[in-house]
Amino acid sequence: MDWSLLKCARAGHVTYAPDEPALQDRLHVATPAGEAWRCLRCGAYVHGEPHDRGPADRAPLIMRGRELRSELIMRFFAVERVIRGLVIIAAAYGVWRFSANRGSIQRAFEKDVPLLKPFARQVGWDLDHSRIVESIRHVFTLKSETLTWFAVGLLAYALIEIVEAVGLWLGKRWGEYFAVVATSFGLPLEIYELTERITAVRVGALVINLGLVLYLLISKRLFGIRGGKEAFEAHRRGASLIEVEQAAAAPHAETAG
Repeated sequence: MDWSLLKCARAGHVTYAPDEPALQDRLHVATPAGEAWRCLRCGAYVHGEPHDRGPADRAPLIMRGRELRSELIMRFFAVERVIRGLVIIAAAYGVWRFSANRGSIQRAFEKDVPLLKPFARQVGWDLDHSRIVESIRHVFTLKSETLTWFAVGLLAYALIEIVEAVGLWLGKRWGEYFAVVATSFGLPLEIYELTERITAVRVGALVINLGLVLYLLISKRLFGIRGGKEAFEAHRRGASLIEVEQAAAAPHAETAG
C-alpha cells in the first residue's frame, strides 16, 4: 500500500521550488500543458505553480511512506485513549451522582433484592451469600467524602488519557514521552489484575498498552534508544524527497565542476 499516494489523495499534493538550479532541475519539468513540479510527499509531477519557493534547507519536512503509516497507528491509539477517557468521565459522573443520591438508591436496592430471590434460586444463585450483592452493600457504607475523592481521581485519570490522545494525534514528541510514562505506570496494575482474574477485556487492555509502549520506544527512538532524537530526526530528513534528490544531484554537480 502506497501511504504517500493515499495521503495526497485525501489532503492534496505539496510542491516546492528550491533556489538551487541543480536541485530545481530534478524537481521540475516543462510539459506542453505547462510546468510541473514533483510532490514532496508522493513524488508525482503536479502541473501549476509550486506551493512555495526558497532555499532547499527551508523546504517543508513532509511525512512520507512509513512515517504516514506510523501516523495512522498513533491516531488509532489516540482514538482508543479518547474513548477510554470518555468512559472514565462517565464513571466519575456515575460515582458523583451515586454519592449525591445514595440514600434513595440504597432503599430501592434493598427493596428489589427480595423480589429477585425466587428467580435467583431457579438459576442457582444465592443472593444472601452473593459477593456481588455484598460488594454493592459495602459501597453503600462508604462516606460521601470517599466517593467524592474517588470521582475526582477518576476525572484526573480521564484527563491523563485525553492529554495522551491529543499528543499522539498531533504527533508531538512530548505526547509520545507522556504516553510512554503514563502508560508504563499502569502496566503493573494491569498485570496484577490478571493474576486475580483473566478476562478478555483485561488481556486486550494489557496487549494494547504494552504494544503502545514498545512501539513508541523503538519506532520513535525515545529515551536515547537507537540513537535517540538526533537519529530519529536524521532518519526523517533522509527520507525527505528534497534530501534524496539533493544527494543524487551532488555527484553530477561535482562532475560538472
